[in-house]
Amino acid sequence: MKSLVCVYCEGSESKVAVFSQDGDKIRVIKAFSASVLASTPAEDSSGGMDLGMDSISTGGDINFESLDSNGSLGSDEGADNSDAALIARELQSIKLAKSSFIPVTTDPSVNFHVYEGEKVNDKSKQLDLIIKDIEKTKGIFVSKDTIDFIELNDKALLCTFLESTVPCITLIDQLAGLNNRRYFRINTIKNAEIALSNYVSRSTKFFPEDYTLIIHIGKESSKLIFLEGQKLKHIGTTLDIGTQNLHTYDVYFSKILLEMENGGIPRLDNVVLCGDDRSENLVLSFYGTFPEANVVELKFDAFDLSALKEKEVENISSFSILLSTVYEYVNEKEEELQGINILPKYIQENQKFLQFGWHSYLMLGILFLTTFFFTFLILSNLNEIKKLDAEIARLEGMQKKNEEIINQITPLSNKIANFDNTQALLDSATVGTEIWGNTLERISNFIERRRSFWLTRLETLSQKEVRISGYSLSRSSLTEFARENDASILNNVLYETLREKNAFSYSINLYLIDKKKK
Repeated sequence: MKSLVCVYCEGSESKVAVFSQDGDKIRVIKAFSASVLASTPAEDSSGGMDLGMDSISTGGDINFESLDSNGSLGSDEGADNSDAALIARELQSIKLAKSSFIPVTTDPSVNFHVYEGEKVNDKSKQLDLIIKDIEKTKGIFVSKDTIDFIELNDKALLCTFLESTVPCITLIDQLAGLNNRRYFRINTIKNAEIALSNYVSRSTKFFPEDYTLIIHIGKESSKLIFLEGQKLKHIGTTLDIGTQNLHTYDVYFSKILLEMENGGIPRLDNVVLCGDDRSENLVLSFYGTFPEANVVELKFDAFDLSALKEKEVENISSFSILLSTVYEYVNEKEEELQGINILPKYIQENQKFLQFGWHSYLMLGILFLTTFFFTFLILSNLNEIKKLDAEIARLEGMQKKNEEIINQITPLSNKIANFDNTQALLDSATVGTEIWGNTLERISNFIERRRSFWLTRLETLSQKEVRISGYSLSRSSLTEFARENDASILNNVLYETLREKNAFSYSINLYLIDKKKK
């Protein structure tokens, strides 16, 4: 189990004990008290300053009796000597961040109320009834988170409620600040008197008809707790007397007799001593006042004290309230006994990782729903985007393929376009070729018929006009040729001698005309 750090503040004294659970027993790791008592410095025999400083882990006090005028130790000017600083230095070896703290309360932080009214099984409803009774009888309004109750021997309910701030809580918060923490984990707040009575009733056997006094003597105050059999009977008023201001034990007995009368205690059969004073004189004084009572010192057999030194074990009774508190806390978890558990809401809120009110939780729910809604929309849009990206990738692939096809088509289109041009040229050339062929065919036929007609020169003047030149032995042949070719012009006819024969040279402009069209 994690370390349990129990803190008990009573007057100017702060007591701290560290526990862990090993098997069935609770192990006491460390127990010490810290108090700063301003008094006159005293010099020791060696001429030095006597700090009055016991070992912090022995269960003794750290009494700083050699403070300078500024309230600091002369031997360590810069040191922080507050209770929290002293405790922090002593607990350096303990992992406080992983430990649980149990503060213990007593007068004047808590008040008691005996409730004898209606009882119900529902604890929340029972607390409501108790709060109404306290408000009616004492005129005090109590918050439900600051009150708890246990059952007394006569079936009445003993209620414990907080009336002011708990000094131990402030000390624990200061300790957290010194360790650079916002807070330390506080599981519950316990009551000193009820925890001590629970431990005594569980650790010591009494007869059912016995009346037992538990007396706890501290340095500045003392507590009187009465049992009937094994159950709590009455809690007396805290006495403002202790080992530091006690002059005679007679004052105890007068207070005890007064509380016996108030609590309806007819006699004392047992007296259990614990705290800082368990001297022989105290025991003898009790025997003198209550001769029939059995006076015993409280034992702590339920605890493992092996981690403590011999002197520390001898003084362990000084920490009886802290040991009883942890005993109650551990056994209460196992449902073996019922104790007081108070944890105000402000402490619960301070210990939360996120400190929210009801409206903050509402906003947190709205933020969660809003985040869920927008996350759903984003995921839906992401799926749609993925689909669109896949479609875009598919279309881009098609575009590339189409571009490749177009690149293949373009040369073919150019070829087709060139083919049309070539076809047009060929068609036009074909037409011209036919005209030329017909024209040459006519000339050839004419020359074949007229042996006296020769062609010596053929000259192209334009696309549709040529000039032919040659010789003819007969003038009439020239006239006949010109007549057969209507689109011809006989430019000139000259008389020349050709190989001792009379001949005529000619020049004719011949137009190329398609006679089919004509």
